[in-house]
Amino acid sequence: MSRKPMIISVAAVSGGGKTTITNQLKKRLDNSRALHFDDYEFEESPADICKWVEDGADYNEWNLAPFISDIHSILNDHDVHYIILDYPFAYLNSSMSDLIDLAIFIDTPLDIAMARRMIRDFSDSTLENIQRDVSHYLLRGRPAYLEMDMSVKPNSDIILDGTLPPEIIVEQIIKGIREKEKNSIN
Repeated sequence: MSRKPMIISVAAVSGGGKTTITNQLKKRLDNSRALHFDDYEFEESPADICKWVEDGADYNEWNLAPFISDIHSILNDHDVHYIILDYPFAYLNSSMSDLIDLAIFIDTPLDIAMARRMIRDFSDSTLENIQRDVSHYLLRGRPAYLEMDMSVKPNSDIILDGTLPPEIIVEQIIKGIREKEKNSIN
């Protein structure tokens, strides 16, 4: 008898660990597939994230049709037990909210996320580019990070400490998955 795959979303601020945790979960969960939000072009969505946040951060302004289409394609694969989404919005986009079974938020302090982002994105960059990015963060970008803390975090089922090693975070998520599975059987 086949079952519907459990859809698990993993959210965090940029540099918060979404991709690392998603990839490690995929390795640990048998018969799983992963989709990464950043791999998609959302043409009918806000082009300027900072302006979108300044204007009130309406998560339904994001037309996630290509992402949702890929989720539905995977749902038809009876060999898949878990779909892991590297996805920043938890339940806040109404076209996605009914699809997600478990929303995880990795609560990473902004200074750590910023340091990780600098290492990841600017390893071969000039000091001028780094200074420009940090200035943009201070002038406009920080509210976008804070928006996640104010909106996505409280709309998640499980909130985990982003300062923990990835292996511990993954173990905690797997424990949450098992509890969710157990509760859905009862």
